[in-house]
Amino acid sequence: MNIGFCGTGRMGAAMCLHLMENKHKLTVWNRTARKAKPVVKAGATQVQTPAGLFAENDIVINIVIDDKAAKTAYESRDGLLSANLKGKLVVEMSTLMPDTTKALEAKVRAKGGTFLECPVGGSVPPARSGNLLGMAGGSPAAYKRALTVLQTLCRRVDRVGPVGAGTAMKLAISLPLLIYFEALGESLAITEKAGVKRSLAADILADSSGAAKVAPARIPWIIAAIGGKIPKEVGFDIAGAAKDATLMSRLARQFDIEVPAINATPLAYVEAASGPWGGRNFGLLSAWRVLQSKKRKKSPVRPKKR
Repeated sequence: MNIGFCGTGRMGAAMCLHLMENKHKLTVWNRTARKAKPVVKAGATQVQTPAGLFAENDIVINIVIDDKAAKTAYESRDGLLSANLKGKLVVEMSTLMPDTTKALEAKVRAKGGTFLECPVGGSVPPARSGNLLGMAGGSPAAYKRALTVLQTLCRRVDRVGPVGAGTAMKLAISLPLLIYFEALGESLAITEKAGVKRSLAADILADSSGAAKVAPARIPWIIAAIGGKIPKEVGFDIAGAAKDATLMSRLARQFDIEVPAINATPLAYVEAASGPWGGRNFGLLSAWRVLQSKKRKKSPVRPKKR
């Protein structure tokens, strides 16, 4: 199948390489052209504008970092919406606000095209191996049309409802994991202060009933980072996690539901992302929290009033 692909960052590039290994022919565009070089070197054709992706392709996938970047990809002078979309399918795989995907769907439909959102759970390694978790929102017809490509990229893909439901589902699966890494960091900070050997505390926490599925693989990274050996591999960074946590908090406010745990979570990720930790793997938020606890000074003891 001929596929246009808009956005060749870490996730996009991994997805492109997997699609090409599965005999799909790709045309790609990226805002920073040089970042598409690894994908072009592997056999993709590069175009100069997002609109150019539709020249030889009936399906175009977009995956960018945030709502602002998505709007630019669609609405710029040579953006996706400037092309002839009649009969074309746009699959939006970025993690955005539901209001954004609904607005984009209306604009694509007004141009004669079909729109499906399908944000994914997973980081670069599952993207590279086709083991993502896809959560599609859109019409049954749009879902059916995109299914072959989505099944190539995902170990599981479901249509969860209309446009907007997919992005809400993606945010819903992300937040328990983001909360977990903050909670894990707090747990490790407590055990450090209590004098428990770091490796032993980590082993017990990974084996506990409260551990996330990713804990056994990620906790050794976290322990290494606390000791000053920062792992270089970045599947999804703290800055991206801060963005997702903030989106989930905004969505909860829109839905008028009480989510105290979610509301607290962005604070840690946003603070960590403001410094050099922003570009590090998001699971290392736990290490950041432990190191922050070591910097914390004890509050002065104030004499009791008589």
